[in-house]
Amino acid sequence: MVPSAKCAKLIQQFEGCAKEGPDGHFHAYPDPGSGGDPWTIGWGSTGADIVPGTIWTQQQCDDRFNEHLREFAEAVTNAIGSSRTRQPQFDAMVSFAYNVGIKNFTTSTLLRLHKAGDSKGAAAEFAKWNKAAGKVLPGLTRRRAAEAALYAK
Repeated sequence: MVPSAKCAKLIQQFEGCAKEGPDGHFHAYPDPGSGGDPWTIGWGSTGADIVPGTIWTQQQCDDRFNEHLREFAEAVTNAIGSSRTRQPQFDAMVSFAYNVGIKNFTTSTLLRLHKAGDSKGAAAEFAKWNKAAGKVLPGLTRRRAAEAALYAK
C-alpha cells in the first residue's frame, strides 16, 4: 500500500515544519519530551545526521519527509503482512509509526490487534501513546485522537 495525501497531511499537521529562522532556513531543535535527543528538523525528521546546529532549506525538509514517508509506508506494509487493511487504517498506522518509530510500532498491541482483525481494539490503542519521557503531551493526545478517528473510518 502507499500512503494517501490524507496521510501526508495528517503527519505534516502534527509534525509541523518547525524552527524556521529569520533567514528562511530550518534549524534543528531538541525533542520536546526529553529536551535533548533525538534532535529534530523539518517535518519531524530525526537521524544520526541531525544534531545541534543542523540547518536545512525548505527543499531539504520536504525531500527528507518524502523519503521517510516512503520508508515508513514500506515498513508498515511489511509489518501488517496480508492482514486486511483499509486505506484509512494504513494511513493512520503510517502516521503513528512515523511518530513513535517502526520498532515501537512493530512491537505494539495496536499492530497485534489489527492483524488479529480487532479494529475496535486497535483503534483504542492509539490513545495509550500520548506520552514523551513519561509526560502526557497535549499535542500527542490530539494526534492520537486524529489517528484513531482516521483508523476507524
